[in-house]
Formats: sequence, structure tokens, C-alpha cells
Amino acid sequence: MARRQFMLSEKEIPTHWYNIVPDMKEPPPPPIHPVTKEPIGPEALAPIFPMGLIEQEVSTERFIEIPEEVREIYRIWRPTPLYRATRFEKLLDTPARIYYKYEGTNPAGSHKPNTAVAQAYYNKKEGTKRIITETGAGQWGTALSMACKFFDMEAVVFMVRVSYDQKPYRKILMETFGGTVHPSPSPLTEFGKKMLAEDPDCPGSLGIAISEAIEVAVSKEENKYALGSVLNHVLLHQTVIGEEVRKQMEMAGEYPDIIIGCCGGGSNYAGFAFPFLRDKLTGERNHTRYIGVEPASCPSLTEGKYRYDHGDTAGMTPLLMMYTLGADFVPPSIHAGGLRYHGMAPLVSALVNQGYIEPLAIPQKEIFEAAVKFAHTEGIVPAPEPSHCIAAVIREAAKCRESGESKVILFNLCGHGLLDLSAYDAFLSGRME
Repeated sequence: MARRQFMLSEKEIPTHWYNIVPDMKEPPPPPIHPVTKEPIGPEALAPIFPMGLIEQEVSTERFIEIPEEVREIYRIWRPTPLYRATRFEKLLDTPARIYYKYEGTNPAGSHKPNTAVAQAYYNKKEGTKRIITETGAGQWGTALSMACKFFDMEAVVFMVRVSYDQKPYRKILMETFGGTVHPSPSPLTEFGKKMLAEDPDCPGSLGIAISEAIEVAVSKEENKYALGSVLNHVLLHQTVIGEEVRKQMEMAGEYPDIIIGCCGGGSNYAGFAFPFLRDKLTGERNHTRYIGVEPASCPSLTEGKYRYDHGDTAGMTPLLMMYTLGADFVPPSIHAGGLRYHGMAPLVSALVNQGYIEPLAIPQKEIFEAAVKFAHTEGIVPAPEPSHCIAAVIREAAKCRESGESKVILFNLCGHGLLDLSAYDAFLSGRME
């Protein structure tokens, strides 16, 4: 019987985050000022981020030490387990060997606290009293609300309205952790009022919510803004996942042939895949394929343009070089509430553009069909976001069945779906689009 669990001890929690920038053959184009079109410097980010995070955003150090205060909180849930999905393999009748890293074991239920705790730490260190943010499906808002409470700060969250309405328990969880939650667009900001005047029933988008959060963040000196994905420092913090998985795959005596992760803003994928991708960038391991899976309803990588664009709808952010559907894109009001951002992290975008990562878009019903199959065999109800990975795994496992190849497939189960049961209800009852 194949071994199913690969666990690390607390002593094996990584001590450093991995920064992929020094290993890239072509560095990503820098953010630029929307008016001058000149590269922006750290001073342009100072009104919204603490200097500790700005330094990480522009760092060219290969490894950055994780502060002991952050590692101490990581110990609440880290290290997280790696499993071999032997029952899932049997269901799929595949010779492939399927492994998954499970990031749903922490109090917030997803990978998001890996950066939320780090961002809260650096903000507290520099005197921030209140952190303003946005959230889509609610995982990021939950994580930041929890992290702010750990460091005795306030958290204010603008939640995309369609998710606010679909997922009331996410809102309650954020409030339980001490966060204040507003549906976006809201009447609390000038930009929110503008969007509501144009469309009183506007379902919202992450781009709109980011604009509202930044507007509030810059209104008071003691406020700062935090982002749950996209920017370099956020991707950096998530590499604690991939650094753990490298050790766990060594325990399993395997190296992945295919690495699959879901892509919304890019932090989950980067955190999981970048520590392996460095082997490809340095020429040590060239055979592994890297697949980034996104929803067909918000296909920034597969249908977007690789160009400079704003990270928010109001145009308050610098211009970022990324795959984008346009900052004014409003995704359809579907149940797979995460992965709805109009753009993709510049680092992930650059690596897709350079041919290192294969983008793949999968429609909603297929991902829920995959999620249910996984739940039936592995006993975990996955969030809609990583269910995109599971659907891609099923496709790759079928190719192995047809070819007879016993490939090693590794994917990131970045959160559980116990607060997404309304989406499962829609799918199981036949009401899903």
C-alpha cells in the first residue's frame, strides 16, 4: 500500500521565503507611473505600504529571512500536510501518482494567512493602526482580519458585493475575527458612490473593491493598505508553501513531472510553484511542466493581453505589466467566487509570457464535477478555487491512462470549501449556470 501522508515537524518550517526575481532570465518590466510613464520608485508606494514590505517588493535577494514573530504564528498551522491521493488515483484508473499539498488546515481555511500574518507584522512594526483591504470570495479578508487581531490592529474589508451576498458566513467569520466588512461598491467612498450611481445593482469586482480600499487607506496617516495577491511581496510570502513541499516530496522519494495550481491574482500559484520552478530556471530540472488553471469566466491568462494596466478600476494604482482583461472588467456573477481578478501577478505573467508556465481555463461545471469526485475519495470538500486544479489533474491523469505513463502530478489544495456550500448546493441541485 502506497504511503499517503508526508508530515514535517515544527522545526522544519522554512526559515526563509524564496524570491524568484534573481533567477529569472528576463526580469519583469517595472511598474510605471500612469502619467509620466517612468518606472516608479519605492517612495511612490510609501503612502499605502510600510517600508518593510516595499523593500521586499523591489528586492533582488534570492532568499529573505522570515521574522521569528511570523514563524511563531505560522506554528499554529504550519507545517501543512502533503498527501498522496491513492483513492483518487484508483477512481481515475490512472498510472499517474497524484500528490496534493493541503493549505486548508489553518483557522482561516486557505493559504492566505501566510502573507496576511507577514503583512500585519510589518505594518505593526511601523506603527500602523488600521489596515484597509478588499476581498473577493472572502478568504483574504478572513485571513487579514485574523492577522490584524493577532497584532492588535483594526481590519476594514471591502468585499465584492456578489460574494458578500452569496457567502454570508464568510462575512460573519471576518467579523468574528474582529474585521469590519462592507459590500463593494459601497456608499462609503467617492468611487463607490460613482459606481452605484451608474449601476445600483452593480455586482462589484476586485478592481472596484481595491479602488475603494485604497481611497480609504490614504485618507488617514495611521491607515495602510494590504493586498492579498498580485504584488511581488505577497507572492514572496506564499513561497513558504513550496519550500515545505520540496522537503515533503524528498520524503516521498519523488520529483513532480507536472505541477498544477489555480490562478486568480497569482499568489497561490507562485507560492506553490516558484520554489520548484527555480530548478528549471537554473537548468537543474528541465522536464517538469507547470500548469496554471483559471476560470473560463475570468480568463486573464488565456484571453487577456500582456500589457501595462492599472491594478484597480479607478486607476489609482501604478501601471503593472501583466496579462489583463482590462481594469474595468466585471466578471459574471457566478458561484465560484474566487479567482475573479481582471489581471495576473506581474511575475506570473512574465513567466507565462516567457513560456515557463502553461495557462489553462476551465468552465465552472467541470470544476464542481471534479470537486465532488475528489470529496468522494479523499474526504475533503475543496474550495472552488483549487477545484480548478483538480479538474486539470483529472485531464492529465486521463492522458497518463491513455499513454500508460506513470507521471508524478503535484497540485495545491489551497483551501477547504466548507464556507462555499451554497455553490455546491447550486451545482448538486442543477441550478448552476
